[in-house]
Amino acid sequence: MVSDQMDYLSTVLWTDEELEFRNEVRAFCEKEIAPIADELDKGPYPRELIRKIGQAGYMGVHHSKEAGGSQKGLSYEIIVAEEISAVNPGLDMARMASTTLYGMPISKFGTEEQKKKYLLPIVNGEKIGCIGITEPDVGSDTAGMKTRAEKDGDEWVINGEKRFITNGSQADYMCCFAITDPTVKSKQGMTAFIVDTKTDGFSVVKDHDLMGMKSARVSWLKLENVRVPPGMVLGEPGQGFQILMDELDSERTAIAAEAIGYGRTPFEVAVKYSNERVQFGRPIRAFEGVSFKIADMYMKLEAARALTLTAARMYDKGLKITKQASIAKLYATEAAIQITNDALQVLGGMGYTTEYPVERFLRDARLMTIGGGTAEILRFLIQREIFKEFFPKK
Repeated sequence: MVSDQMDYLSTVLWTDEELEFRNEVRAFCEKEIAPIADELDKGPYPRELIRKIGQAGYMGVHHSKEAGGSQKGLSYEIIVAEEISAVNPGLDMARMASTTLYGMPISKFGTEEQKKKYLLPIVNGEKIGCIGITEPDVGSDTAGMKTRAEKDGDEWVINGEKRFITNGSQADYMCCFAITDPTVKSKQGMTAFIVDTKTDGFSVVKDHDLMGMKSARVSWLKLENVRVPPGMVLGEPGQGFQILMDELDSERTAIAAEAIGYGRTPFEVAVKYSNERVQFGRPIRAFEGVSFKIADMYMKLEAARALTLTAARMYDKGLKITKQASIAKLYATEAAIQITNDALQVLGGMGYTTEYPVERFLRDARLMTIGGGTAEILRFLIQREIFKEFFPKK
């Protein structure tokens, strides 16, 4: 249920090509995803659906043509993220974990051979990827990582655990971060590896039973003496922290776009319901307690979209976007929670039932002020970047 008159399709912000692309993605979602959106929440998402998304070109908009992508940039990726998330948030979380969280490090730091073997199948949807950062005792403090990789001849041997890994139990490949030199600070002693999940010693402890995002799979993984050949090192040994930080900027911008999708559908449901539901002889939209909520929801959506597009445009121009990506993700994810909650309130008792999708979007939206950088760590990053700008080191 999307209005063709929504102001956000204005050519002031988007090019004609981008608008045409959005309509194309939306038509795909309405045909392939919307009819099974509720069914998908029984999980996990069918691999065939990821394959269809890949074949349609929506896994590779920000990957190079050599890797099977269309090289359109992050500005197109945020369109895909919003449109799929507006139908089923968990599905896009899985798609993005594969193509962005796993895919972008390979795209930017991988060798041509690595891209051909370990990225191309991800972009075309034949394989699924995940990224291994979070651990049982390590969340925002990635510098405290405990997973270790030690050299044994030409190979590396990885030992450790990874937790809350989107696609963990579904993935064919993982971009795994581990400490390779514990004698130096982890910013210099961390390395990224491509791990084939079929390798001996890789195991899934369990899939976490989540409050929302039911169509995705988020897993607890173990690596016990997992042997990695030298050709699976991503970038250079010791370059892992740099790779990790680079990935987070594009990830956070894409999550901001997803959050717009989480909020957009409940907003549209609330608008329609407020026009149809009659109380005291009038549609409830006539009451300020409802209409002001509609105004606030729309304002938050528009602000989130502008912030997200700004970060994406800057990224596509090769500019540093740590501050802009953090602002976009923080604002959009908090706004999505507020919008979905207000939409449920507009619907009243019906909003609390599964007859409307609002309760599902509220549960799904709640995750994203945690995943990909908590609201607290993002506020820290934003203020840090501000003070760097005001007081640069000489």
